[in-house]
Amino acid sequence: MKKLLLIPGLVVLSLNADLSVKQIGNMVIKIHEKRQGTDLTTLEKTKEPFVVRQKEEKETVYIPPAIVKVEAKMSLHAIMNDKAFINDAWKSVGDKILGYTVEYIGKRGVVLKNGNQIKKLFLHENKNDFIKIAEGE
Repeated sequence: MKKLLLIPGLVVLSLNADLSVKQIGNMVIKIHEKRQGTDLTTLEKTKEPFVVRQKEEKETVYIPPAIVKVEAKMSLHAIMNDKAFINDAWKSVGDKILGYTVEYIGKRGVVLKNGNQIKKLFLHENKNDFIKIAEGE
């Protein structure tokens, strides 16, 4: 009995399915077309979608997230005589830079500390940037 109902059901479904190979090909082409997205300025102005949920006495309070502070980038350019050249200034152990204190200066890197936060800055690999001038004959 189930087979008798299944066969006509499949026939009806196949007759109603009107997707041809050409239609499927057109759908695939539309999927691969480049779609226009939103620009970066609009994305930057978008509010943070996530909120923090806190339960208080008999009521639930939703607190919007705090504005994320963009931390300034620190770059280590050189180390010489127990001093580090960070962000265009020579720093020694104990000096402060952007809220961090220089804790350690090694041969290839520097350790900075701000409370519980620790940053490690490293020098790039040695590159031979010297220009060799061939002597004329």
